[in-house]
Amino acid sequence: MNQLKKVVPSIVNLLLNYSERLIEGVLIALIWANTDYPSLYRFLYGSPFGEQSLFHFHFLINDIFMVFFFGMATQEITQACLPGGALNPIKKAINPIFSTLGGIIGPVCVYFLFVHLTGNDSLMRGWAIPTATDIALAWLVARFAFGKAHPAISFLLLLAIADDGIGLAIIAIFYPDPGHPVLSVFLLLVLLGMAISYLFRKRQVASFWPYILIGGTFSWFGLYLAHLHPALALVPIIPFLPNVVDKKRLSDETTVVFKSTGSVVTVLNGGGIPTVGGPAFRDFFKKPVDIGLFGFGLANAGVPFSSTGSATWAVLLSLVIGKTVGITLFSTVASTLGFPLPTGMRKKDLMVAAMTGAIGMTVALFIAGVAFVDVPTQESAKMGALLSSGMVIPVLIAAKLLKIRKTKPAEE
Repeated sequence: MNQLKKVVPSIVNLLLNYSERLIEGVLIALIWANTDYPSLYRFLYGSPFGEQSLFHFHFLINDIFMVFFFGMATQEITQACLPGGALNPIKKAINPIFSTLGGIIGPVCVYFLFVHLTGNDSLMRGWAIPTATDIALAWLVARFAFGKAHPAISFLLLLAIADDGIGLAIIAIFYPDPGHPVLSVFLLLVLLGMAISYLFRKRQVASFWPYILIGGTFSWFGLYLAHLHPALALVPIIPFLPNVVDKKRLSDETTVVFKSTGSVVTVLNGGGIPTVGGPAFRDFFKKPVDIGLFGFGLANAGVPFSSTGSATWAVLLSLVIGKTVGITLFSTVASTLGFPLPTGMRKKDLMVAAMTGAIGMTVALFIAGVAFVDVPTQESAKMGALLSSGMVIPVLIAAKLLKIRKTKPAEE
């Protein structure tokens, strides 16, 4: 108990320092929504170009800013899949994929059980809300709990990206908008963006800008025009970026593929992990993404406390119990079948990662918005997704009590 008393204050202080902007955005949105919700709504959805214009704050954050956040996350995954990475060879990625299935099936089972026990069949349409992990907050919390280079980061990112992608697919399949049906023909633009990025890679274009500006733009418009959420536009583009390391970090085990000014694009034979897109990609987007997290919290967390109801507890319990148990169980089954956890990741790391996966907000809020037509139930479900962010404290406490070893990048 004395150890717990020492842990909690340090966790709160360090969390505030580590993810200050995101937390500030969430707190301001909550206060604003519960004091003057109409003005918050006008701020989020108002536009100087008219009511039908897409150029409002909520669109800019969720449909444009989140593209770069998912891009940064995809960079982490791609890098982990390269030779020497935590998910290489590809057999190491089987366990996270299994865990993703558990993180979807578990919450759905808990949700249906809650609806059955309460007899509230009107909530049935919300079964998919707790299937998604909030990649923004989960990534921040995981990096604090495990350090910057722990294999659990790649494990959790792969899981979060996969189940968020599945969540967006669920929206298209199970919650179609009669006024905006999915137009799959426009997905050809996504394939075009990938093809262009492939050609850039084949022609040894070392700068990341052509991939992002040209390939990424085609991908974004393809998803948008297909009536799918464009936030994942860079996910199919990032893997084509060149793998760049600084010349000073080259070793005898490095095989040079082609050179460019100031950098060498490489495939490593076990001498470490190259940086996808080079340090310039990571360094350029790190600060804008960090600042943009404030806007993300402000744009998505504005839910009135009065909205709490049955849907709140259905979503919250499904995330907290279903995600934690589902991820842990399916990962254990995968290990039993011969697909172990990423190298360096232990069972206690899995437990903390599974708890982190229970944080659901972004895609969960998207699904809640289309699952329920009546506003009270919709906002009640959103409150459940929002309250799951409270798992931050249990995750960090568990990381302290289980003595999770933080891992730093080799260059540090």
